[in-house]
Amino acid sequence: MNFRHELLARARRAGGRIVFAEGEDPRVQAAAARLRGEGILEPILLGGPGGLDPATDPRRQRVAQRLRDRRPDKVHDAVHALDLAADPLRFAAGLVALGEADGAVAGAVATTADVLRAALWAIGTAPGVVTASSAFYMVLADGRVFTFTDCAVLPEPTPAQLAAVALAAARDRRNLVGDAPRVAFLSYSTRGSAEGARVERIRAAADEFRRLAPDIPADGELQVDAAVEPLVAARKAPGSAVAGAANVLVFPDLDSGNIGYKLVQRLGGAVALGPLLQGLARPMSDLSRGASVEDIVEVAAMVLLQGRTAG
Repeated sequence: MNFRHELLARARRAGGRIVFAEGEDPRVQAAAARLRGEGILEPILLGGPGGLDPATDPRRQRVAQRLRDRRPDKVHDAVHALDLAADPLRFAAGLVALGEADGAVAGAVATTADVLRAALWAIGTAPGVVTASSAFYMVLADGRVFTFTDCAVLPEPTPAQLAAVALAAARDRRNLVGDAPRVAFLSYSTRGSAEGARVERIRAAADEFRRLAPDIPADGELQVDAAVEPLVAARKAPGSAVAGAANVLVFPDLDSGNIGYKLVQRLGGAVALGPLLQGLARPMSDLSRGASVEDIVEVAAMVLLQGRTAG
């Protein structure tokens, strides 16, 4: 069974509820029908035919109080809090924060920034996490699965942020793919083949990651060919714990991450699952606004499984 089929099978075995903030979108409606019809998980739709209306839902008051408690500086009064809680993105995030759903999915219509803003307001980051980030799970034609991070959130991450991104991705990979993470911090340099401030930043990130997670194999700085090709790794990085076998690729900035995943997807024929938000206390994830029904189904399954170890 390939990764994508196994993903749905594992979600079906886990069971749970995922709230969709954009129930008026036909793709979301079709994905919800499939998820329910195939017994993968129980969808909760906000808006659209048969969906819940946050403005009249009895849990709106609890969501409003959650928003007010977390960001009193942004909420003028109780009436304002209720108005904010009627927004589908914030209401969906609030249901997750209150334990009324196992996760949330949005982004078929909303931007990544709006989805992330709602998630950070109502849910927040997990304890000890310095920043939320994202990952794509790239499924290659030969069946291999790579984690690409961060491809959607942090434009110019600091070394500490890169280390946190890598740690969140490594932890999620265990639960979503089921194998042991092997982390490569990518650069235009491999182990001193070049020098400069950008190279030093990657080395510092790798050092910080090893301090945070000494039990997870990691190396950096590595060029991408040294990270994933054994023959190249043998020449460029002999003795590395991960070179030639890395499965979590940490990109140095958002430009390279976004370009990298789209090149592999569009020219390499890989399936890109995500972007999956990571580092939150409870899971809520983004979608590409060009997401297909199949994409939405698979991201929902990933969010459900992600939540089994969240927080």
